Amino acid sequence: MKSAFVFPGQGSQSIGMMGGFDAHPVVRQTFNEASAVLGEDLWELALHGPEEALALTTNTQPLMLTAGVAVWRAWCETSALRPMIVAGHSLGEYAALVAANALTLADAVPLVRFRAQVMQEAVPEGVGAMAAILGLDDAQVMALCAAQSVPDAVVEAVNFNSPGQVVVAGHKSAVEQLMAAAKEAGAKRAVLLPVSAPFHSSLLATAATRLAERLQQVSFRSPEIALIHNVDVREHDTPDAIRQALAMQAARPVRWTQTLQEMQARGVTQIVECGPGKVLAALTKRATEGIVSLTLADSEAIGKASEIFSAAG
Repeated sequence: MKSAFVFPGQGSQSIGMMGGFDAHPVVRQTFNEASAVLGEDLWELALHGPEEALALTTNTQPLMLTAGVAVWRAWCETSALRPMIVAGHSLGEYAALVAANALTLADAVPLVRFRAQVMQEAVPEGVGAMAAILGLDDAQVMALCAAQSVPDAVVEAVNFNSPGQVVVAGHKSAVEQLMAAAKEAGAKRAVLLPVSAPFHSSLLATAATRLAERLQQVSFRSPEIALIHNVDVREHDTPDAIRQALAMQAARPVRWTQTLQEMQARGVTQIVECGPGKVLAALTKRATEGIVSLTLADSEAIGKASEIFSAAG
């Protein structure tokens, strides 16, 4: 049985999202570890919010990192099965690196907080925007972006999430024009996303540069599990190559559809979402055929997934 574990990123957070893991004390212990590094109570934030604090990028990113690692540790205590591949959607890549023993949680938490800060600061609030385009293929969305984008009003395809679901980002005016053009071209929906910066667009080039400098101060090791980076759909084994991929990711598209399809091409038959929520499981079903998609959204789900893998031998 060939499995891959994938880690969610920003957008999967919700108040109470860790409330179903009482059977696994390691989850709370992991939150205590991350909270001590930041000097903030991430567990309280995860359980009770408030919503406006939970939605702040500088809070969401370390919170979701910690959640992904906590669920991974709960899985490792429950099952001896380890995946042949790990990956993470955008921010989730940092949790995947921790799972692959390429990065420690103690180093990852402040790094991710810094990442969130520089991404937020790269574009003044209100200038940038993101929108999800549903019902058009990748080529159609990229062509619309190319037709709409000009130097002072940039719009780019930045998240290739699944066939028929592409996220665009850029200057707010250009994104709004792209949404109208997409609807005229036959898109089922064009939805403005509740985010405060145009993540993964070229407008975040300064963030990528600042992140590259910060990454030089962080210790990385070669992953013990194959890790596919979503910026280029490749594995990177050396610390310098990992640093480069992480820096590029801040200002380049997330190629998630291609990441999932690469897993399937390597023989993966089960993809397990390791963290709260079921966002990636839904994308897996749309981007692949014949893949078993499982979630580890609470202790009960961890137990059921463990039974499934044990039964399959």
